[in-house]
Amino acid sequence: MSKRALITGITGQDGSYLAEHLLAEGYQVWGLTRGQANPRKDRVAKLIPDLAFVDGDLMDQGSLVSAVDLVQPDEVYNLGAVSFVPMSWQQPELVTEVNGTGVLRMLEAIRMVSGLGKSTGGSDGHGQIRFYQASSSEMFGKVVESPQSEQTPFHPRSPYGVAKAYGHYITQNYRESYGVFGVSGILFNHESPRRGAEFVTRKISLAVAQIKLGLQDKLLLGNLDAVRDWGFAGDYVRAMHLMLQQDEARDYVVGTGRMHSVRDAARIAFEAADLDWEEHVVVDPALVRPAEVETLCADYGDARRELGWEPETGFVELMRMMVESDLRQAGLERDHGELLAGASW
Repeated sequence: MSKRALITGITGQDGSYLAEHLLAEGYQVWGLTRGQANPRKDRVAKLIPDLAFVDGDLMDQGSLVSAVDLVQPDEVYNLGAVSFVPMSWQQPELVTEVNGTGVLRMLEAIRMVSGLGKSTGGSDGHGQIRFYQASSSEMFGKVVESPQSEQTPFHPRSPYGVAKAYGHYITQNYRESYGVFGVSGILFNHESPRRGAEFVTRKISLAVAQIKLGLQDKLLLGNLDAVRDWGFAGDYVRAMHLMLQQDEARDYVVGTGRMHSVRDAARIAFEAADLDWEEHVVVDPALVRPAEVETLCADYGDARRELGWEPETGFVELMRMMVESDLRQAGLERDHGELLAGASW
């Protein structure tokens, strides 16, 4: 009998790639969506015809209990979050409700449906719902060492990072208190042609396509010296799945172990379209974060050794993939007279 998986955040890039991966592995997959009309739900439904949907909201405990009880999943992947870090300064309470308390609500739903009571020492996870929490490298924030591993202390530098740290620790707490097979993947930045238009790598690739077609001339960016460990989302969802197949529940850092600057990303993207980035990029001080995270770089040695996971897509290949996708989409939009920037999947 095939396994059943429930994914929150199904309309995001990670949710769609994970759903495709799990379906290819023979799973039945449900995506959690809020009841109201959602154009991104329609897009992911067209992209992945075998995907089913169930109503639920990370801000509504009762809806999560109903969803888990209805689907009866073997695995729950909690990818749902307000994932754009700068927004967390503008709406810190919302980000905390979704990214922090939302994790608690899903864990409570799993505990209630599973009938787990208080115990100590954890569980081997057999015959129960396994839970994956999407933790974030933003939890490391002002790092005390580089690269960062599972043992590196957290010092988040944004409300987003603080909320993610809560989600990480509450998952650990339910593992230790109730025996929930709960793991967190501390994922470093991961991108794709499905990335939201507000994220810097996608903002760059979209602008390159528009500039190449003569539809715009300048691209405004913030701190060009900010560096990140960027990988391909399609690679990272494999690690998520592998974490829930282990005999023992534990957390893993997932990244490439290589850092690139925003300047590197812009240069590579513009070169992919035979353009000179310096002729088009303008630094806008208003786009610089109040507290920047400078040196995030993954030590993913445990994931490599214990999960057998390695990233397969390099940064140059990733940026070129994104530019080529956005050039195709921009050309289609131009040909059809449509303005659908940022909605390429």
